[in-house]
Amino acid sequence: MARPSQNIDQTLLASGRELYPQHGFAGLSVRQICEHAGANVGMFHYHFQSKNNYVGVLLQGLYDEVFEQLAAQAAQQGSALERLRAALCLLGRLIRQHGNWISRVWTDAGLGEEVARLFLQHNAPRHVGLLMALLEEATEAGELPPAAPMQRFGFLMGSVLTPMILLPAAMQFQLLPVQLAASVEADVFSDAAIADRVNRALNALALPATPLAASHHPST
Repeated sequence: MARPSQNIDQTLLASGRELYPQHGFAGLSVRQICEHAGANVGMFHYHFQSKNNYVGVLLQGLYDEVFEQLAAQAAQQGSALERLRAALCLLGRLIRQHGNWISRVWTDAGLGEEVARLFLQHNAPRHVGLLMALLEEATEAGELPPAAPMQRFGFLMGSVLTPMILLPAAMQFQLLPVQLAASVEADVFSDAAIADRVNRALNALALPATPLAASHHPST
């Protein structure tokens, strides 16, 4: 018996890259995928067995492409701080490029879709660990002062990436004044805007921590 073409699975996955961000897990049907790919349902089940497995393979392939680029950037020559700076800039550009499926995964996980939840549990520690390692390396090299690891990681993510995640939703629901919405692309998503936020965030982390003033209570 002849084995089915090895290219059909890639054609089906290519259709998923286009359809999944639009429809999410619940709205994506096997028949819809097959019609888009020009393949029959039998070939889908031959290669992927189920929709759950198909979406898992699809998401893993998308993530591995992103992580491979991030890891390669982090491994370049240079000081830890400069490699961290370059990795954060690249991460911002990758979020810009792949934000449609990334936001859909988080939405699906929030809706209780197991395939999305398991995907995040398996993969999120990989890029978080890579960035945390660069932060620690920069600290050990004296390029950044010591600080609570999750405090500074959260600060970096909030400064660099959060605007790219929240503002598209704000624009979708027309929550921004017209004059601000018109400048989002240049002020938030451009390479220059991403690099500016990265530089500002790292400059802030390089400052020595200021102790909180002791609370003063009126005497009784």
